Amino acid sequence: MFFRRATGLFRSFRFPSRTNATTCRRTSVFSSITQSSIRSSYEYGFGVSSCGHNQWDHSLWLIISGQAAIVMGINGNLALAEDVSVDPDNGNIPGEADLTTLRRIEDGSVVSNLHTSKWRVFTDNARDLFLQGKLDEAERYFLLALQEAKQGFGDRDPHVASACNNLAELYRVKKLFDKAEPLYLEAINILEESFGPEDIRVGAALHNLGQYYLVQRKLEEARTCYERALKIKGRVVGFGHPDYADTMYHLGMVLYLQGKEKDAEALIQDSIRILEEGGLGESAICLRRLRHFSQMFLKSNRVEEAEHVQRKILHIMELSKGWTSLDTVIAAESLALTLQSIGKLKEAQELLERCLDVRKTILPEDHIQIGANMFHLASVAMFHSNRLRKVDIAKAKAELDKAKVLLENSIRIAQRVLESPKQKGSNMQNSGQFRANGKDEQIAMVILLQSLDALGLLEITKQELQESRDECSPTGAEDALERCISAFKEYGRKKPVAITSEAKAEYLSCLKHLLSLKIHSKSESTQKSEQELKDEIKHVEAESSSNKKHTK
Repeated sequence: MFFRRATGLFRSFRFPSRTNATTCRRTSVFSSITQSSIRSSYEYGFGVSSCGHNQWDHSLWLIISGQAAIVMGINGNLALAEDVSVDPDNGNIPGEADLTTLRRIEDGSVVSNLHTSKWRVFTDNARDLFLQGKLDEAERYFLLALQEAKQGFGDRDPHVASACNNLAELYRVKKLFDKAEPLYLEAINILEESFGPEDIRVGAALHNLGQYYLVQRKLEEARTCYERALKIKGRVVGFGHPDYADTMYHLGMVLYLQGKEKDAEALIQDSIRILEEGGLGESAICLRRLRHFSQMFLKSNRVEEAEHVQRKILHIMELSKGWTSLDTVIAAESLALTLQSIGKLKEAQELLERCLDVRKTILPEDHIQIGANMFHLASVAMFHSNRLRKVDIAKAKAELDKAKVLLENSIRIAQRVLESPKQKGSNMQNSGQFRANGKDEQIAMVILLQSLDALGLLEITKQELQESRDECSPTGAEDALERCISAFKEYGRKKPVAITSEAKAEYLSCLKHLLSLKIHSKSESTQKSEQELKDEIKHVEAESSSNKKHTK
């Protein structure tokens, strides 16, 4: 009878439900990552069942906050690096793949002089340095470009507005917001004086200012900028233009974050439709917006609608890149987790198995993505076992055995990543052996704790299926949870970078599950007393609460 009681307390472990489908999407959704980031596993994140809606909102901010607009001169449109992912927490900025989105603009209406020539050279140099991630050097050249623009064109010339906007965008990426806002406003004022308040250049500058406000969660200010920019773009370039769709999409994101979900959904859906009708349905921009759309459905627990969008994404990826691409694998895995959450276990398992096969051919054998994939397959097997126990005990046991092998392999890989020497830059040695970077270690820590936590539930479930349940002891489950707690402390000391909020949440989950076991089993184990566990739980909860207040 003990195991029935313990399992009742343990059901929060990892069996998926509609609620978990909503809050756990970041466990393996790599969909908001650039292809280069996927290959090096820099940018995918793993969440936990306790992450909640605020965590999802934070990931959304990372997606939309990194779109740097660098204006190389004056033109009818400001050149936007659309949907380039910039993580403000680690300073990542656009790389070589994004060069095509930054257009160099020449204006033959002004006779060149020494200052105008220097303005062009300094702007080009700043642009190149910005794309290389050398922000301090880029800032120096953007400042020089602004100075030369004023001397060569005059203080109220549109070229000065361009230079102001460039510098403001740089400050936004550096999170120097106090310096950025006056430059944005100055650029808009100059453009309005030069071309009138309804000019397309004013609309583009307003869009940039809207992004600036959005990053800071000044949602009403962002909404005002986007609405005005949308009106201008609709009148000038038309309602079916990609630039109009771009502002429409960002306005939709603002409305969504303001809680106006229906209005937001309509705008985002229309922005996707415009891209599809314009032949851009397979573009990276459209795919990213479809992913955001599916995340919105998941967050509002509209899982079937999310499934529909994710199937559409996977179909596009299969046609455009095939199954030899990690992009396709990531799309398939996202769909698989959604299918698992609504009980479509067979299709979820087939997709995850195919993902694992592809990853094993592309990635080193101890890559953390392979470990994560195994963890997801183990979760499906455990869920399947939970169904089978009512009709076929033998098959239920077989599924648990399969899940245990997968979990042990996932644990082994995660431990190897945490024990491997760190390497900056590429995470592949010349020999082809995988070497971890800081992000890999963060992911590995979460996967390790999740896998050990799940192993604890597996041991309890396995004991429940034994014929003489009352004679069994919870030793296997306790051992797994003790390992979970020890791993957090051991690797936390060795690799402090791996201790993220997600890892702390998993650690807290292990502590609570172990405490529940001890209370209901009256275990004689002395490794962790009940009081020690209670004290540690209080400490971690207080620390997490303090961190949340600090980040607000």
